[in-house]
Amino acid sequence: MDLTPARATVRAAKLEPVRSDALEYVAFSFADFYSVNHASVARALSVTLGDDHLATEAVDEAMARAYQRWDHVRGLESPGGWVYTVGLNWARSLWRRSLRSMSIRDRESESDIAAVQCSDLDLDRALRNLSLDQRAVVVCRHLIGYSELETARVLGIRPGTVKSRLNRALTGLRSSLADTDEIGRRDGR
Repeated sequence: MDLTPARATVRAAKLEPVRSDALEYVAFSFADFYSVNHASVARALSVTLGDDHLATEAVDEAMARAYQRWDHVRGLESPGGWVYTVGLNWARSLWRRSLRSMSIRDRESESDIAAVQCSDLDLDRALRNLSLDQRAVVVCRHLIGYSELETARVLGIRPGTVKSRLNRALTGLRSSLADTDEIGRRDGR
């Protein structure tokens, strides 16, 4: 199982917004909530984490936790956001545990392997260059379509932190994509 953020995979070259109403739909039953939200949250986590398999595990774990606490989660302002945050935190914990158990040599050899399944390799590389925190803000703001305040609430950070992380992330993306564009022009692509 790939647990390193360096092996990011992004299926869609163009990040189409997730229906924010799908993430905010408060269903009468957990089954309704699950059927409406599972795919959207999984897609958002996949882009944030850069790994489809890890995102699937994370959303499944988060949905299981939501089911256990459904009476509480149902009443939240953003139950889909809660599931996204729980899944993201679960994946971060898994990464930390796995990194502690890996030797430095193992980490170096695994970081050399790239498993890219994105039709836009430049976008995939640019997203992988962002920190997990920056990717999370980009996903919440541009893929899910949350406002700054909603993003801050979902990620448990201040609105000013959302602004600064988004600014740094977009600057990094522009720089990475501009560098790639320049290389492509020199190579005649």
